[in-house]
Amino acid sequence: MPQQFPILLVDDDPLIADVLQRASVSSFPEASFIHVSSFDEAKNYIEHLEGKGPKIVLLDIDLQDKVDGLDFLALLRAHPKGRVLPVVMLSANKTPTLVERAYTYGASSFTTKPFSYADWKQYLANLKTYWYETVTLLDIRHYKEE
Repeated sequence: MPQQFPILLVDDDPLIADVLQRASVSSFPEASFIHVSSFDEAKNYIEHLEGKGPKIVLLDIDLQDKVDGLDFLALLRAHPKGRVLPVVMLSANKTPTLVERAYTYGASSFTTKPFSYADWKQYLANLKTYWYETVTLLDIRHYKEE
């Protein structure tokens, strides 16, 4: 049986969570999404992280809040377990300045949100190929801070 692949999705748009869930059925069935929609929810999730936790984080930059995804990324990189989690930025905006800021804050990669359902399915297929089938990820359950 294929191993589950938990993904923390930090995005204020419930439609994104729904599209990812539906598209993953055929494109990345091993994926299971832990959806949080605000900086505070994401912070609470990471601060109370017990057990397995996510394998990767899909992080929207614009959270329609007083703080944004980059603020959460900075907090995540300061957390003992969060600093080793791969973070894939999700944005509708890919200006060079924003891309540079995301990598400066510690993003693992920067991706643009797809527009169509078919594009989301392809996005998830690509995510699966790279993060599930190609890369060897650290199991944060067993991560020991030096």
